[in-house]
Amino acid sequence: MVEIIILAMIFLFVGLRLWSVLGRRTGHEQQVAKPVEAPATIAPASRPAPDMPPQPLLAEPAIEPRATDGVRAISAADSRFDVTRFLAGAEAAYRMVLEAYWKGDVAELDRLADQPVRDAFAEAIEARREVGHVLDNRLIAIERAVIERASLNGQTASITVRFDADIAAVTRDADGEAIAGSLTDAVQTHDVWTFSRNVRADDPNWTLVETDEAA
Repeated sequence: MVEIIILAMIFLFVGLRLWSVLGRRTGHEQQVAKPVEAPATIAPASRPAPDMPPQPLLAEPAIEPRATDGVRAISAADSRFDVTRFLAGAEAAYRMVLEAYWKGDVAELDRLADQPVRDAFAEAIEARREVGHVLDNRLIAIERAVIERASLNGQTASITVRFDADIAAVTRDADGEAIAGSLTDAVQTHDVWTFSRNVRADDPNWTLVETDEAA
């Protein structure tokens, strides 16, 4: 009987200890750590520790050396500017503009490009329609996107990006028959596109203002 009483007291003590650890709510049980967004600046935006050497602008060569000063000037004028996010947006715009052009979607091009670029695309689309040609192209991959030039003129920022991409291109006639190209053989392309934006504007989007092939 004494042993039973002792065991019961031990169980009671252990139960009370477990309750004291697990049974109380601290107010933090449901809180989930949120990812910290990178500041809308480019490195080195923050001051390095005294015993650390200055950090490079980017860990990878996404910026040509000749564009570094321009990128820094844009970053200083626009605290929301971030190189990584800009290049991701530029790649998305590259894909959307190409696909809109291939489909002949002038309305989409009007949203993404300024008037001269939009008009040039629209003229090419119309010429293609007049001869009854249809583009059946695919952007296979963007191998590399690098900032080649950057500048800030007053409040207008301009950034030129070189895109190295693989594209499978086929031109079909009005009957859907292939007359040029192949979807099985991707061709490497090298384009140089320039984007512009007013750094004081509320709209964070950049506009395509020039397109060219890389030299």
